[in-house]
Amino acid sequence: MPATRRTALRRSVLAAAALPLLFGSLAACGYGSGAKDEKKDEKSNVAATGKKLSADTVRIGYFPNLTHATALVGIQEGLIAKELGGTKIAPQTFNAGPSEIEALNGGSLDIGFIGPSPSINAYVKSKGKNLRIISGSASGGVKLVVNPDKIKTLDDLKGKKIATPQKGNTQDVAFLNWIADKGWTVDPESGKGDVSVVRTDNKVTPDAYKSGSIDGAWVPEPTASKLVSEGAKVLLDETSLWPDKKFVITNVIVSQKFLAEHADVVEAVLRGTVKTNDWINANPDKAKASANAALKAETGKELAAKVIDPAWPSIQITDDPLAATLKTQSEWAVKAKLIKQPDLTGIYDLTLLNKVLKAAGKPEVSDAGLGTK
Repeated sequence: MPATRRTALRRSVLAAAALPLLFGSLAACGYGSGAKDEKKDEKSNVAATGKKLSADTVRIGYFPNLTHATALVGIQEGLIAKELGGTKIAPQTFNAGPSEIEALNGGSLDIGFIGPSPSINAYVKSKGKNLRIISGSASGGVKLVVNPDKIKTLDDLKGKKIATPQKGNTQDVAFLNWIADKGWTVDPESGKGDVSVVRTDNKVTPDAYKSGSIDGAWVPEPTASKLVSEGAKVLLDETSLWPDKKFVITNVIVSQKFLAEHADVVEAVLRGTVKTNDWINANPDKAKASANAALKAETGKELAAKVIDPAWPSIQITDDPLAATLKTQSEWAVKAKLIKQPDLTGIYDLTLLNKVLKAAGKPEVSDAGLGTK
């Protein structure tokens, strides 16, 4: 989508890093911590042609991140708009989960691309009344990158300072679980222990690495590749730790109210995301260029080739929400004593996605027993 259609009103939301993790504020891909800046498109809609569906407009939220490539490319290339006919898209971009969930709960957002942890936290906090996960979007794209002068093997992490994006976020939980499996101990609240877990915003992690205040980081793309461009080395790809080398990093969620009132619109969006994912996987180079163009339109700056080229292939674009892996991530957070055991029954409603997949001749996907009754 042209940059002129992305003019936006920026507003800042105060960070709330000290808020309780359990069912507390929602972080980007996180179980806790506070919101970042939000960029919200309130001026222009993606042009629509054809017969209008049951809603005049659908408000779609996402992050200007490579792990949200389905939204970036699907809107940039008009693949989602094409399925909506005369219903317009009002895109909104966010830099963190809290502001996106706030918009969904406040009725100013209908559908969103977001990480598994804020999805879990928001669902539990609302006692299962605010959202449903209706599709997957991306898997993988998370790496442990380190200073090769200080860390040469995984055992060398003991005693070192390793960054994660936020306390209790998806990468933080995964790293704490990995540490526990090594037989080491870390206090999940303070991050102190056999490894010092330093919670650092992804925006400043490269500078923290350059200054020597951290020795490495367990982070998503493109932050991992930005660190590599500063001399860091990939020591571990989290994908290697998962069965089938897949784990959810981005979901598609919907307001339950919007789903109940405008199922035809939600189905059309899902037709668009499925076709977008097909196009991305069939045209990886074109899709990478499209995503970078969308990032430039959103943020004013595209990713350098030395960052996007290694980052892009590490992210798997998929319709499958990989529900079993979300369940595992939740169990890890409980194990780390960051949250109590949540009841996630009903967090998924894959009815419309499976309808779209069946019509496209594709196999249905599973909700791992966490679907609506």
